[in-house]
Amino acid sequence: FFNDGQRRIDFVLVYEDESKKETNKKGSNEKQRRKRQAYESNLICDGLHLEATRSVLDDKLVFVKVHAPWEVLCTYAEIMHIKLPLKPNDLKTRSSAFGNFSWFTKVLQVDESIIKPEQEFFTAPFEKNRMNDFYIQDKDTFFNPATRSRIVYFILSRVMYQVRDNVKKFGINKLVSSGIYKAAFPLHDCTFNHKSEDVSCPSERYLLYREWAHPRSIYKKQPLDLIRKYYGEKIGIYFAWLGYYTQMLLLAAVVGVACFLYGYFNQNNCTWSKEVCHPDIGGKIIMCPQCDKHCSFWNLNITCESSKKLCIFDSFGTLVFAVFMGIWVTLFLEFWKRRQAELEYEWDTVELQQEEQPRPEYEAQCTHVVINEITQEQERVPFTTWGKCVRITLCASAVFFWILLIIASVIGIIVYRLSVFIVFSTKLPETLNGTDSIQKYLTPQTATSITASLISFVIIMILNIIYEKVAIMITNFELPRTQTDYENSLTMKMFLFQFVNYYSSCFYIAFFKGKFVGYPGDPVYWLGKYRNEECDPGGCLLELTTQLTIIMGGKAIWNNIQEVLLPWVKNLIGRCRTVSGAEKMTPRWEQDYHLQLMGKLGLFYEYLEMIIQFGFVTLFVASFPLAPLLALVNNILEIRVDAWKMTTQYRRMVPEKAQDIGAWQPIMQGIAILAVVTNAMIIAFT
Repeated sequence: FFNDGQRRIDFVLVYEDESKKETNKKGSNEKQRRKRQAYESNLICDGLHLEATRSVLDDKLVFVKVHAPWEVLCTYAEIMHIKLPLKPNDLKTRSSAFGNFSWFTKVLQVDESIIKPEQEFFTAPFEKNRMNDFYIQDKDTFFNPATRSRIVYFILSRVMYQVRDNVKKFGINKLVSSGIYKAAFPLHDCTFNHKSEDVSCPSERYLLYREWAHPRSIYKKQPLDLIRKYYGEKIGIYFAWLGYYTQMLLLAAVVGVACFLYGYFNQNNCTWSKEVCHPDIGGKIIMCPQCDKHCSFWNLNITCESSKKLCIFDSFGTLVFAVFMGIWVTLFLEFWKRRQAELEYEWDTVELQQEEQPRPEYEAQCTHVVINEITQEQERVPFTTWGKCVRITLCASAVFFWILLIIASVIGIIVYRLSVFIVFSTKLPETLNGTDSIQKYLTPQTATSITASLISFVIIMILNIIYEKVAIMITNFELPRTQTDYENSLTMKMFLFQFVNYYSSCFYIAFFKGKFVGYPGDPVYWLGKYRNEECDPGGCLLELTTQLTIIMGGKAIWNNIQEVLLPWVKNLIGRCRTVSGAEKMTPRWEQDYHLQLMGKLGLFYEYLEMIIQFGFVTLFVASFPLAPLLALVNNILEIRVDAWKMTTQYRRMVPEKAQDIGAWQPIMQGIAILAVVTNAMIIAFT
């Protein structure tokens, strides 16, 4: 609360006092101070209450606490079309579908004595002139903390701080990015490991940590209603989707392991592997040199061990599993649509699209007046139809250029494979002797494949970091109207890039490598000098499995380092800088300031990581039946790691509404269609 103990803190702004800074830039400091003062006076004119407090630990920091009084909340709730309770919902809820198994499901459910079920209401968009119709028992609790934060953030994003050359400059985001404010965030309601001492505080952060993020809750269902209430529908629906995807993976993982075990136990009965290893069959088949100058002839039986390993993945079980996964992916998408429709109804987001406001960045650029073809009324738009066409063309060209850049990097990897393969081939022994155990497994193809996969992984990660910034710049230039449009546009650009980046090398190995090699005496050459690379005598399937394992495993390790280790280390350093033992004396706003910022696109990267994994699990599953099992283990940990990260390491995000998972739904449907094609082609050709 404010110092009076009555007014609730809905938002906190943080800045560094210029008079305390040890710097010579007096002119720029004065400009920053003037902009901030203009901004804060405009906030007060809009009806918000402000209170400034100096930091306990750092005298230079000033915290501006923001409170929205009742009148302001009502005015903006009407502008934003926020749905609020009319009266309690008296309809009967659906009974459990499990009936006799209720004792078992009770173990998996969240304890209702700890996290009490939310009371359900009939709702309607708020109107001030119909205030008596709404279920207002207490003005202090009618707008919950998440809704209050949303309203205050809406105001902060649209208040002006400067007019220069008839161009209005406004919004807290620009002030934070230009360094005038150091941070802006809503407060957590308590510390994550202790309940609040205030009896009226529900201590929702503590409950979420205890019943959701803590490792001991790993087997329990997620408290989705509380996640939605505390963090908003957007984060709620992400965790609902991730939980549902993980549940569905359980069936795929069981079937995948069964198919893998079938291949493993039958590897010694594999006819062609026996013939390759037989000294009188494979031992007497002499193979042509694999390069032109330095390579010698070699016996087929030196590929004995790799042919045995190939039998594990190239078996009848794999065929069954590929067909099963084609059915599984369709069922998953259809069942998820049904679950998503349930959540839309339960969370009251059915009519969200009509309620969504334009982004402040879009509103600022609206200088052209046009006649709306449907309503025949004048409306302001940021650019003419011609200007829009130019922007779309430029954006599409930029995305296309970056995709070509990835394809160029894949060609570079292929050239690397061809040149390095010659080096490895010169070391190949002509016959197999039992003493050299490494040589038994490390054929020239395997050695080339492993090193090329590692280099490919490093290039993928570097290109990701660069393109991320480019995609945001392109989308900002495109200027989508609403936040949903913005995120969908960015999603499509990022995914298109990531799809080519992650999967291009897999597509090359599965469908192109070893298909155009010519024949002995007349090989096909790349760039006039590199002889086209061949697969192992048993085909490229084992190499595809290696590529998938390295990229999938490497990506999971890299993501966990980024998601867990980096925020934890940063917060640890931040805590070490503060006075030891001072945390209990430090006010809530100061503790939250020292946490990490999630960022506007934080959730976007979580989705992207999971959808790329979904692609690996479905597109090339015929070559690697254990992929769903790895994905299942990763996702069980991912849910709790994400939960731990949000409740303990990050500042509270501004709650946002969301109707569904957005552009990720059509992307998954596209992957599902492609998965049927790729698995059929892998069985047929690879």
